[in-house]
Amino acid sequence: MDPAVIILLGSFLFMLFIRIPIAFSLGLSTMFTAFYVGLPPMVVMQQMVKGINSFSLMAIPFFIIAGEIMGQGGISDRLIKFSNVIIGWMRGGLAMVNILASMFFGGISGSSVADVSSIGSIMIPMMEQKGFDKDYSINVTITSSVQGIIIPPSHNMIIYSLAAGGGISVAKLFLGGIVPGVLLGIALMILSYAIAVKRDYPREETVSFKEALRITRDSVLGLLTAVIIIGGVTTGIFTATESAAIAAVYAFIITFFVYKDIPISRFVDILRSSLSTLAMVVAIIATSSAFAWMMSYLQVPGMITDALLNLSNNPIIIMLLVNLILLFLGTIMDMAPLILIATPILLPVVKSIGMDPITFGVVMMLNLGVGLLTPPVGSTLFVGCSIGNAPIEKIAKSLMPFYAVLVIMVLLLSFVPALTLWLPNFLMG
Repeated sequence: MDPAVIILLGSFLFMLFIRIPIAFSLGLSTMFTAFYVGLPPMVVMQQMVKGINSFSLMAIPFFIIAGEIMGQGGISDRLIKFSNVIIGWMRGGLAMVNILASMFFGGISGSSVADVSSIGSIMIPMMEQKGFDKDYSINVTITSSVQGIIIPPSHNMIIYSLAAGGGISVAKLFLGGIVPGVLLGIALMILSYAIAVKRDYPREETVSFKEALRITRDSVLGLLTAVIIIGGVTTGIFTATESAAIAAVYAFIITFFVYKDIPISRFVDILRSSLSTLAMVVAIIATSSAFAWMMSYLQVPGMITDALLNLSNNPIIIMLLVNLILLFLGTIMDMAPLILIATPILLPVVKSIGMDPITFGVVMMLNLGVGLLTPPVGSTLFVGCSIGNAPIEKIAKSLMPFYAVLVIMVLLLSFVPALTLWLPNFLMG
């Protein structure tokens, strides 16, 4: 292997191992390699700037702000009540409510961690109070949050489109995630119901028709955020970036002038929190872009593609290998940098076996979503355990049935492309 490749990957993995932040690990390993091959540092800096100099990335801060506003403005509580009206009457009803609320909130925040922080802070204590075991409450909350990664709007889909060269329609990616996201929710409900029956968890009380109407009316305004984003993008009325900006303005109006659960003075704190998240995301995107460029310069994608195709010419075997690679990498790296690094490497591989880039985008998101629930880097797992005040080792062990459902969904999406392509093809041709 080329010594430059060893320096690039070796120094990066070493810095990850000693827990240097991911953005610094990516940037420093790229810089070390540039020095070794004789490239001026300015080239690396130019690639970092180029990585974030994209109009499409403007959607990300707006999505983050909209999610923060809705998350802190009472929407999560309303979505939980609305979900309870629909499905709370079943055995283990609160678990079903949890999953359905995550499905709805995922269509607003587009973030697994935001989902757990908002929905989990309400649902985990509530489920424990009603007699649900702590591990079950946390498991349901964190696994259902993965829906937020594939159900639109997902800023990770935008990053994937950028990493793929910008030639993949964000609107089609958004639409491609709807059916898989709903199917994932249904699969988690089936598993949760089976466990609830076995452990004899309680049902929720039936809500009166009058109260159900009031709750539904109160929730619809929040849910319209997702409708605005998806409808506007798919109909071509506005771009993903414009839809994100409109969604942020809409969320601001609904939260502060309709719901009025928090004073408008809290908006400054929301902006501060959003800025902190955005700074981290932008730093990771910049350094990941430089790292991915260096890999391309060293022809690493071509080497990996050749290596995988030389292992087998069977598309099933190759796709299984790609999924294994993504599942493994997802356990040791954050999602955004991994999308930027892995997409240029693995997309040519899956295209060579006939997989559509839309399908691969959704499959990649779900694979990396599993990584968010897996030690040692699983940020969603950490947040859930922190809210539930439970040891990570115990929760990770009890997650096994839920991991199985997620892996089955990964395989289903990998080998049944109609699940991701039917809706985009039907609505956009």
